[in-house]
Amino acid sequence: MAKKLNSSLHRAKNSKKDEFYTQLSDIERELKHYKKHFKNKVVYCNCDDPRVSNFFHYFSYNFEKLGLKKLITTCYQNQARDLFSKHDKEQAIYLEYEGDKNGNNVPDPEEIGIVHLKGDGDFRNEESIELLKQADIVVTNPPFSLFREYIGQLIEYDKKFLIVGHQNAITYKEVFKLVKENKVWLGVDNGGTKWFAVKDDYDIKTESRKKIVDGQKYFSMGNVVWFTNLENSKRNEELILYKKYNAEDYPTYDNYDGINVNKVAEIPVDFNGAMGVPITFLYKYNPKQFEIVKFRKGDDNKDLSINGKYPYFRILIRKKNNT
Repeated sequence: MAKKLNSSLHRAKNSKKDEFYTQLSDIERELKHYKKHFKNKVVYCNCDDPRVSNFFHYFSYNFEKLGLKKLITTCYQNQARDLFSKHDKEQAIYLEYEGDKNGNNVPDPEEIGIVHLKGDGDFRNEESIELLKQADIVVTNPPFSLFREYIGQLIEYDKKFLIVGHQNAITYKEVFKLVKENKVWLGVDNGGTKWFAVKDDYDIKTESRKKIVDGQKYFSMGNVVWFTNLENSKRNEELILYKKYNAEDYPTYDNYDGINVNKVAEIPVDFNGAMGVPITFLYKYNPKQFEIVKFRKGDDNKDLSINGKYPYFRILIRKKNNT
């Protein structure tokens, strides 16, 4: 019993820490690049309060335009009708929407099916997994603290997805392995500042990462990106290279046969060996142009170093022969 209670408390603590809500403008800016993927598909948003989620708003109001088959949304034990519940209700629900029935092109309450769940709506519960099995594409902002587990579940059940995550998730060994194997890549609208709605008492220590608009508090957590396995046009764009290699600008590593490149734009056009580049390289990564060799470590399994000093995280890449 104590173990179950501790698990529940841990989940509650994480849910509060992960209580960020994606703005509709950010969703629209990314989703416009994937419209062809959604025709006749079941979309599942499994980390969203379906009555206030902007993901639900986007897909329900664009249901016919996208040609969706069904929209399903669930969230962690949340029935309060405000933006931020305390997750203290006795029963969770999920919503199903199968399109406009009365011709007004608006998702009316009577057109949305409400089903009570036996559990708390956690994406790892059996009920949620059964819903996941029905889905073709998962689109949501999952708990950042559970990102490894969340994306691992999507891969396990062989689902297409488009999800929000922190750029640092690339450095997780479980996630980087998927990136290296071309099972996961970044979306289109990456980099820049994204602001997430948070509850009023959410503690934000850095003033530059906080703003209030029309009484709503927002938080920016740094480089947030889209992770996906849906093809998009940006993934096939060739990175134009112009700079020539020279030993002074491109020092070699102490513990790996490769050179260090400080900026993605400065990848040398005439070097065919291994190169260590910043993780922002993945914003421009075209698998037809480059291959990913490994992440961060040299031959001695220690961090890559130059004259005993360690640059920030590097991804080791190599140009493909056909380029």
